[in-house]
Amino acid sequence: MSEQQPNKSDIELSVVVPLYNEEQSVEELARKVDEALADASNYELIFVDDGSTDGSWKEIRKACRDSALVRGIRLQRNYGKSSALQAGFEEALGQYIATMDADLQDDPFEIPAMLQQLKEHQLDLVSGWKKKRHDPITKTIPSRFFNRVTSFFTDIDLNDFNCGLKVYRSEVIDHIYLYGELHRYIPFLAKLEGYDRIEEKVVKHHARKYGETKFGISRFMHGFLDLLTLLFVNRYLQRPMHFFGTLGFLLLFLGGIINGYLTIEKLFFGANLGDRPLLLFGVMLMVLGAQIFSIGFLGELIQKRNEKQHTPNIKEIL
Repeated sequence: MSEQQPNKSDIELSVVVPLYNEEQSVEELARKVDEALADASNYELIFVDDGSTDGSWKEIRKACRDSALVRGIRLQRNYGKSSALQAGFEEALGQYIATMDADLQDDPFEIPAMLQQLKEHQLDLVSGWKKKRHDPITKTIPSRFFNRVTSFFTDIDLNDFNCGLKVYRSEVIDHIYLYGELHRYIPFLAKLEGYDRIEEKVVKHHARKYGETKFGISRFMHGFLDLLTLLFVNRYLQRPMHFFGTLGFLLLFLGGIINGYLTIEKLFFGANLGDRPLLLFGVMLMVLGAQIFSIGFLGELIQKRNEKQHTPNIKEIL
């Protein structure tokens, strides 16, 4: 390992690999990345151990000893892929950033061509497309549906949002922040920040060689919920009162009309209101309207809170 920390301008490409319990893949992946980028002018490989409980960190330490191009980040516990990627992004020194999964299903030999496409077309992001997948049907069919729905709502023409193999300009990474399950929507997050020069490239996909997938079918439900959150936050984060205030006002207005009507009936016609469900409905609307209106005010107060409070606790950096 070098004694002096390199500058960002010294490294052209950073390859960030988040992993969880992939000890059997680390050595082979490091070797394949080195072979794939043998002609690259300068690169670094960053493994981010997301709280693995097997021997993954031991293998990362060994890879760091064997090559000065390899760096390791170890998180205190398992935070999830998004937080692991964010930790890697914050340590990356490259002018360009590539990401890939650690299970050997992504092919590192695709990275040079993706980087060349990024440069030649002056893009912000190149996303891989696993057109021919080596996954069970329980993953491929839900994934296709998920990708079509996501493409429709985000207005981004990509066939594979979930592909871990992507290449970015470092400027893009500097202006997005990942937490929760947002790694699926990096192209959308980039677009929200104005980095909308996005293209796709068909990449090779290999069958899993070691272990089992860490993701179940529940990830797609989580993905849709995250998408709804992003769509809502994008539209109303800076102006929550526009949504909650409008909804609260409409409920208050409707409840006021109902209660006003009942008040006229009581005062001028002597109507008995004690057994009228409409009275309870009108009061309920006004109470809900006031509560939602108050949520809008609270949203305005907290909109500037710093998202980086979610930063994961890094245990060790090599």
